[in-house]
Amino acid sequence: MNLKYALVHEWLTPKATGGSELVVQEILKHIDADLYALIDFESTNPKSYLYQRKIGTTFLQKFPLARNGVQKYLPFLPIAIEQLDLHEYDVILSSYHAVAKGVITAPNQLHICYCHAPMRYVWDMTFEYLRNSRAGRGIPGIFTRYLLHQLRQWDVIASNRVDYFIANSQHTARRIWRCYRRSAEVIYPPVNVDRFPFEAQKQDFYLTVSRLVGYKKIPLIVQAFNQLNLPLVVIGSGAELKQIQQIAKPNIQILGWQPDHVVEQYMKQAKAFIYAAYEDFGIAPVEAQACGTPVIAYGAGGTAETVRDLRTSQDGTGILFSNQTEAAIVEAVHAFEQHRSHFHPENARSHSLKFHPDLFKQRYLEFIDRAYQEFQTRIDFKNDPIR
Repeated sequence: MNLKYALVHEWLTPKATGGSELVVQEILKHIDADLYALIDFESTNPKSYLYQRKIGTTFLQKFPLARNGVQKYLPFLPIAIEQLDLHEYDVILSSYHAVAKGVITAPNQLHICYCHAPMRYVWDMTFEYLRNSRAGRGIPGIFTRYLLHQLRQWDVIASNRVDYFIANSQHTARRIWRCYRRSAEVIYPPVNVDRFPFEAQKQDFYLTVSRLVGYKKIPLIVQAFNQLNLPLVVIGSGAELKQIQQIAKPNIQILGWQPDHVVEQYMKQAKAFIYAAYEDFGIAPVEAQACGTPVIAYGAGGTAETVRDLRTSQDGTGILFSNQTEAAIVEAVHAFEQHRSHFHPENARSHSLKFHPDLFKQRYLEFIDRAYQEFQTRIDFKNDPIR
């Protein structure tokens, strides 16, 4: 049977290059789906895999400065996603971390949502968002709190439009249950481990590669290495670049943005990769392990599933620390130096292959087939005239 698929994502812009976009790219390799998003500025980008592709968008496409992101239009996102007319499709696939799962579907349409995270700024990051935003204080703060309250209500309602949830980690599956009381199948996202060359011999420097934005906690890593006085290389760009340059001591190199081949070179040579972010999955630690590079990471969220602690596992791939503090990072680096002889680069490489795109393809396509058969059985049962 030839089914007609639609794939709905949040937004498609040159600045949106995270794990959710990699999932979209991988899905489109294997499923002939029409693509929809709130906004699209990628199909006109000659360097994009979406160049000249026809993509359905919403009224937000014409809003001022939409190219730089639609988060500034947060109150309009739910109504915008609901305006996408998908009535001609048999199967709706959504790639969701903000509002994509909120598309309106008919009873005979199967909707499968790949959830990267329930909308973080209206759930577990609400108070951090309010503390760090000017809109979270004073009179504007009252209206912001009311808006977030309304978004939480809409988000729960929208979850009932999904027939099946897929989570990108066990951590995300627990959050889906907490927010929506819905179970989710865990299918880890595809990580291009083949891109990263294995190297057993390491050099004497630590590395972090990241966007330099608040929740990535790069200043925390820099301050910890200021104390440790050990060589650290920081690769990435973002709003915190100047702050990091100002606080870094001479033992820390701030390289800013670097092309892929430079990142790969540093990744395979680093003594260890440092990661302090709280992520629902986190691709960078898996990429480091693909190089045979150990990872020192905050042991919450997805990294608790992708990094195995040397102190508790015979085939450990790094060290996990329990708090996002300078002291915890310093202690974790000392622990790594103490247990470094127990680390085997081959174990890290082998572990990273569990997140290979081929496994994602197999599990995702199998899940869709199984869900469609089950969905059709339910429809046929309900339409049985004997009942």
